[in-house]
Amino acid sequence: MSTHITPANIDADVLRSMVRDKYAEVATNPEHGFHFHVGGPLARKLGYAEAALGWLPQGTVDSFAGTGNPFEFGVLATGERVVDVGCGAGFDSLQAARHVGPSGRVIGVDMTPQMLEKAAAGAAQIGLENVELRHGQAEHLPVEDGWADVVISNGVINLCHDKLAVMREIYRVLRPGGRIQIADILVHNEVPQDAKDDIALWSG
Repeated sequence: MSTHITPANIDADVLRSMVRDKYAEVATNPEHGFHFHVGGPLARKLGYAEAALGWLPQGTVDSFAGTGNPFEFGVLATGERVVDVGCGAGFDSLQAARHVGPSGRVIGVDMTPQMLEKAAAGAAQIGLENVELRHGQAEHLPVEDGWADVVISNGVINLCHDKLAVMREIYRVLRPGGRIQIADILVHNEVPQDAKDDIALWSG
């Protein structure tokens, strides 16, 4: 039996702008208070070990806003190349860089300049030289074909209008036999069309 899924009738550029504004605030003013949890308490709730938080810069931890823990799906190996889709303030990118070591490399991609600035500052603060931060969208990753051994992402794909485009991009940048480790929100029940078409609910 086939199921027809009606896409949301929203302006993708407006959605990106709303999401960008929201996460710029998370980057610059994480103590503001949001309708979602952020920071160290959230990371602990999602299963990150205390040791994983202890060595990260405080600013990196404070602006964490994920929905899960992509490292629960497997340990990254020394020397692997990793793409972090929607890297935010670098919470997962910096951990990935430590896992893969100096012989590995991590590319963090985000569309929010304030988040990229915070991620870069965090990497510099702890002396990680195998992390590169790139400005871009999940639907158009600024990464060459077949570059990555692993693609990670944490709470980002649910904010994207065209999820199929995101998954195509993830497939494109993965090498043959590469893997994905994605933590995100999955809705099991059908979402009413009027809710899908309400752009405020997407960023909310």
